[in-house]
Amino acid sequence: MKKFNHLDLDGHLLHLLSTVIEQGSVTAAANALGITQSAVSHQLDRLRAIMGDALFVKSGRGIVPTARAEALALQAQGLLTQLQGFVHSGAFEPARLTQCFTIAANDLQRDLLLPGLLNRLQAQAPGVTLRVVPSDVPSADMLRAQDCQLVISPRPPDATDIKHKRLFADNYRVFYDPQMRKAPRSLKAYEAAEHITVVHQPRRSLDIDELLLKKGVQRRFSATLSSFAGVAAFVAGTERLATLPGLLRQGLLRGLADAPVPFDTPDMPMYAIWHVRHQQDPVHIWLREHLFAS
Repeated sequence: MKKFNHLDLDGHLLHLLSTVIEQGSVTAAANALGITQSAVSHQLDRLRAIMGDALFVKSGRGIVPTARAEALALQAQGLLTQLQGFVHSGAFEPARLTQCFTIAANDLQRDLLLPGLLNRLQAQAPGVTLRVVPSDVPSADMLRAQDCQLVISPRPPDATDIKHKRLFADNYRVFYDPQMRKAPRSLKAYEAAEHITVVHQPRRSLDIDELLLKKGVQRRFSATLSSFAGVAAFVAGTERLATLPGLLRQGLLRGLADAPVPFDTPDMPMYAIWHVRHQQDPVHIWLREHLFAS
């Protein structure tokens, strides 16, 4: 026979006990709870087994609680009140929040979005801080392991427990040093140049590089870097080109000129990505809303 202990109890069983006592019958309790009579009977049997008492006995057309059940019902009301207080004590108040959010983002997303996000968060919650880690090629395991609360990336992991929302789309541009050369106006001029590119760890090429390779565009790479941060130093003072997201002109590639890619290229989307466990968390919802507003 299965042995029960206090961990087998839950709020539903405590509420059931109180409701059956108040209503005086299984049928009336089922109507009050919005469940079937058989469900009430099943849960009562479970509660009897846990408590080791009959709890209710027949009396005419109804049932009455045993002395043990009446004593338990008084304790149950107190416990239910404590449970309600436990829930409401966790009501989210940004001004009282002291938390460090870990966000995974590569240098484009980091510089473009996160300084403004921190300012918005701290305007309501001065105790909030950010820890920014590289996203590289994001994986679902980063979020499952709770290494971070959010990932910002153009590539959401393909997993059923991962949620994402599109933040914006950028277009690709050719960056160059205007003191050293003109923008390439044709595919021939583009292919004739030396190029700089970025490969995120673990060895994941940019979407634009994979696309151009499939299109048969021939390029010679002088250097392959692990982030956007070093690109300007390799382009400045040379005739090299770098084909990268245009929004980099606002930060890391400020000072270089940029021009359209001399053939059609798709936009680059950017997504906020999180684990489904945070979907209804009020603190995480607040965090996401401020990111979307940024």
